[in-house]
Amino acid sequence: MAESTEHTPVLSVDDLEISFGARPVVKGVSFQLAPGEIMALVGESGSGKSMLGRAIMGLLPGGGAVTRGRILFQQHEVTAPKSLEELRLMRGRQVGLIFQEPLSSLNPSMRIGEQMYEAMREHTDLTEAHIRERALEMLRQVKLRNPEALLKRYPHEFSGGMRQRIMIASVMMLKPALLIADEPTTALDAVVQKEVLDIMAEVARANGTAVILISHDLAVVAAYAARIAVMEKGILVEAGTTQSVLARPEHDYTRRLLAATQLGKPSPVKGEEGPPLLAVEGLRVEFREKRFFGLMADTTTHAVRDVSLTVQPGEFVGLVGESGSGKSTIGRAVGKLVSKAGGRVVFDGQDMDDCPPALERRLRRRIRFVFQDPYSSLNPRMRIGRIVREGLRQDKTMSEAAKRAKAEEMLEAVGLPREMAQRFPHALSGGQRQRVAIARALISKPDLVIADEPVSALDVTIQAQILALFKQLQSEFGFACLFISHDLHIVEQLCARLYVLNKGRIMEQAETGALFDLPRHPYTRQLLSASPRLERAQDGVRLASSDDICGAAMDKLPYYDAAGAEAPYHLTEAAPGHYVALRGAVAQKEWQ
Repeated sequence: MAESTEHTPVLSVDDLEISFGARPVVKGVSFQLAPGEIMALVGESGSGKSMLGRAIMGLLPGGGAVTRGRILFQQHEVTAPKSLEELRLMRGRQVGLIFQEPLSSLNPSMRIGEQMYEAMREHTDLTEAHIRERALEMLRQVKLRNPEALLKRYPHEFSGGMRQRIMIASVMMLKPALLIADEPTTALDAVVQKEVLDIMAEVARANGTAVILISHDLAVVAAYAARIAVMEKGILVEAGTTQSVLARPEHDYTRRLLAATQLGKPSPVKGEEGPPLLAVEGLRVEFREKRFFGLMADTTTHAVRDVSLTVQPGEFVGLVGESGSGKSTIGRAVGKLVSKAGGRVVFDGQDMDDCPPALERRLRRRIRFVFQDPYSSLNPRMRIGRIVREGLRQDKTMSEAAKRAKAEEMLEAVGLPREMAQRFPHALSGGQRQRVAIARALISKPDLVIADEPVSALDVTIQAQILALFKQLQSEFGFACLFISHDLHIVEQLCARLYVLNKGRIMEQAETGALFDLPRHPYTRQLLSASPRLERAQDGVRLASSDDICGAAMDKLPYYDAAGAEAPYHLTEAAPGHYVALRGAVAQKEWQ
């Protein structure tokens, strides 16, 4: 085995072409990766970056083949292995792979410990005791508490961020020379994303592991990668150091990616004066789980605790927080998709719990949803036209022909050709499917749209398009929107006011500009600093520092911490219209 030095690449990709039949999907890609280096592979969905990662592992899907060039990993020529056994040993021992969704990578029927031990048993001669100790050591390295207990639990018992940490620990147990992380945090909220990427980079440094970080987000990778390689339609269009690519992007596609990541100047959608369209007052939502088939006391989760908010007619209001903060539950409670434990939901002056059933149905038809994952929210067996017409199902005044014509009009309104009406969801891209979901929500001309993470599963360029589409359609149809997201920089683009939620309680609420100018609560600052952001500078584009994001130093006040659920809680007015959660009431003069 040839010795690896600082100057010997751990990976060399030379003029690589990957084809499916006669159609090349990756063309002429070349790069090298040094030991311990973190390189980002960036591009939109369909750019070929994940296919390249699979080729390095020797794991191309059926029908795919390397038709030109070669991949050399240490002493292994992956494109011409001596045997399948050589590839198998290389994958398990020296190259690790982390996928986007850890739940699909972990066996749901096996305990975490057994899954972590499996590769060590296969590729080492260590005793069971040593393997268990290595697993515990790695779980501690990825900052999971009480690892002894975690080994006995199943994947479904963990949050997305914890599952991804477990995947990092499992892959790094063998101390591979190369780690391929394929969109490892796309499904995670901003705070958990930062935690996972920080841990991955720290563990890789500690073990001298080179990393290929595959992503669509230049702002995220800029915080971690020394070099960036940009792919478009299977071609590596630009590569260089992170600093040089950000400061002086040479290719038009790189410049478009950078522009989409920056999102542009915010233009919040302000509502009308007068009574609110939606008023949520003291909302409480609880989930009770029976333990041991009802033989033991129920476990109660307080998902939403005494939340009050308003949305004016035609206004965009942001509801922001981590996964599990209760923001989606609030949206579902407004639409009566979950039961309340207390409080009121008043829509257009009418208490939704205190009206005749016929009136309630009419009110609910004026509220429509756009969900995070358009693929799972669109019926795969229905054509697009019929899916969009579902929004008119209760309208008895329109003929089927009129409904079909209206559906085609709505498709055009969201930027899709009428011919799309005959296609099925699987034939559309992610951005096109989200446009269909928006068309379905708006076809009945609702007064309120609840958009639940509508862009978090999309590429940054598609995110920018969908946000622009929301703005354009609002000016045309005049609907109000409760926009739910974990990313403050996304809601900044559209929302006139923001509510920041943590563990079921509001931590801060204010007009968007005021909150970004001076975020007061530590949790708001944490959310802002966890979301990497690119900004314009004299030398092109740079990664904004956390000081730039969070503004002035924090006040020395007794801020409420949602971790202490039983602590006294009080929303105090720090400035006109700007409220912050404190432990007990604080007079406004103390903010001066």
